[in-house]
Amino acid sequence: MGRPRVVAGVSGGPGSPTTLHRAADEARLRGAELWAVLAWQTPGGGLGSRTSCVCDSYPEYRMAAAGRLRDAVVEAFGRGGPGVPLTAQIVRGTPRAVLVDAARDADDLLVVGAGRRGRLLGALRPSVARYCLRHAPCPVLAVPPNPLEAQLHTVRRRNAWHLPLDARELAG
Repeated sequence: MGRPRVVAGVSGGPGSPTTLHRAADEARLRGAELWAVLAWQTPGGGLGSRTSCVCDSYPEYRMAAAGRLRDAVVEAFGRGGPGVPLTAQIVRGTPRAVLVDAARDADDLLVVGAGRRGRLLGALRPSVARYCLRHAPCPVLAVPPNPLEAQLHTVRRRNAWHLPLDARELAG
C-alpha cells in the first residue's frame, strides 16, 4: 500500500478551482498525494465513443481534455503548484464511472464538485456527485460551488435574457 491519495474530480468548468483547492487542503492535512482527474468523452455514440474499444480514434479530443485539465490546475494553483505531490490524469469515460474507478482504495478520499443543479438539468442528467456518494468505495467530499459562481450565473442569465442588471444586487 502506497501513500494515501486525494482524488479530485475536475471538469474544467468554473467550479474546478474551488474543488482543487479543497482537495489540496485535504491532501496537506492527510499527508497524501493529490490526483486531479478529468474524464473525457468523444461526441456521439459511434465508433470511438466512450463505449468503443478503439482508444486512439480521437486524439484531438484527448488533447483538448489534457488542455482543460492543465488550464484548471494552473488557474487553481498558478505555476507553483498545490504544495503537495500532484498527479494529473485524463481518462476516457463518463465522469461518474471514471471518478469512482480512480478512487478505488478505501483509504482514498474522493473530492467532487456539487455544482448548482436545477430541476430540469437534474432530471435530464444525473448528478456526478450523487453517483459518487452512492458508489465510491471510499469517503466522498462534495464541495459546494463558490458563492461568486452563483452571482456570475445570475449575471450571465440576465445578460442572455437582456434583463437590466443593478450592480447593487451583487454587492450583498
